[in-house]
Amino acid sequence: MNNGNFSYLSLTPERQLDALASIGIYPESGLMALNSYENRVYLFTDENKMRYVVKFYRPQRWQQAQLQEELQFCLELYKHGCQVAPPIEINGQSLFFFEGYYFALFKSLSARTMELDNIDQLFDVGVALGKMHCIGAQGKFHYREPLDIEHMLSAPLQGLQSSELIPAFIHKPLFAALNNLEQQVRKQFKPAVELIRLHGDCHASNILINDKQPYFVDFDDCRMGPAVQDLWMLLSGDRQEKQLRLSMLLDGYQEEYEFDPQQLSLIEPLRSMRIINYVNWISKRWSDPAFPRSFPWFTTEQYWKELLQSLQQQISALEEAPLTLQPNY
Repeated sequence: MNNGNFSYLSLTPERQLDALASIGIYPESGLMALNSYENRVYLFTDENKMRYVVKFYRPQRWQQAQLQEELQFCLELYKHGCQVAPPIEINGQSLFFFEGYYFALFKSLSARTMELDNIDQLFDVGVALGKMHCIGAQGKFHYREPLDIEHMLSAPLQGLQSSELIPAFIHKPLFAALNNLEQQVRKQFKPAVELIRLHGDCHASNILINDKQPYFVDFDDCRMGPAVQDLWMLLSGDRQEKQLRLSMLLDGYQEEYEFDPQQLSLIEPLRSMRIINYVNWISKRWSDPAFPRSFPWFTTEQYWKELLQSLQQQISALEEAPLTLQPNY
C-alpha cells in the first residue's frame, strides 16, 4: 500500500477515473465529492445515466479481509430484505484494488438525512435496526476490530499520550480527567451481553430516508458489539427527551428483535469511549492535509479547555442512573 501517513496524496482525479475504468465503469459527469473524512467518496453518473457512489478506502487503515467482511455484511443484509445501500458486484467481486487503493461501488440513493426530532421516523428506524440486528446476530465477524476496551479505550488513550498536538498548559489536568474517565468506564463497561454484528456508527447522517423508508449507509465502522451501540447515538436532548426517543425506537425495534435492557447501562461508557476515539482520530490523521483544513479549531487553546470541561461532565454522567425502559416493557 502507498502513503505511510494514511493520506490520499496520490489519489488524483485521473487515478480515480482509471480505477473506475478498470472495472468497466466510465463516468459521464464529474466526480462530486461527498462529505467523508475517513474515506474519499464521490457521486457520479455513468455513460448509461446510472447514478453511482464510489468509495476509496483510506490506505493502511483496514486489511483486505476486514474490508471484505464489511461489504459481505452489507450484501447479506440486503439479500435478507434489510434497507441498506449494498455494494455492486462485478464478476463476483465487490471490493476492488487499483494502484494502492481499495475501492467499492454503490448505487446512489435519492434520499434525505433522517430528522432526529421526527418521532414517526424514529419508530421506522427502530424497525429497520431490529431487522438488521436480527440478521447480524446470525453470524460473526472474524477480522473486524471488536467494540471492546482494548480497541475503543486503551489504544486511543495511548495514541493521545504520544500526541504532540496537546498544549502543554492543559496536559496534566486533561490526562487526569482522561484517566479518571478510563477508570469509570472500565468499571461499568462489562458487556456480559450478546455481541452481534453492528453498523457501529449509527448516527443520523448515516441514515437516509427514501419514500418514508430508512436506509443505512456507510458501514465503515461495522464490528461486533452490544446492540445498544446502534441505538444510543439517536438519543438526544435532556433525559426526558432521550427517554421518549428510546421508547419510540424500541417500539419499532422489538417488532423485529428482542432488546436486552441490561445494555442501557452501557450507554454512557460507550459515549465516553466515542469522545476519546474522536479526539485521537483527529490527532492521528493530522498529517492528512484535509484535517487541518476541516478542523482548524483543534489546535486552539479554547478547544482543549472545552474538551476538558466536557470530559468532566461525562465523568458526572457516568455516575448518574442509566435510562430505563418504559413500563410497557
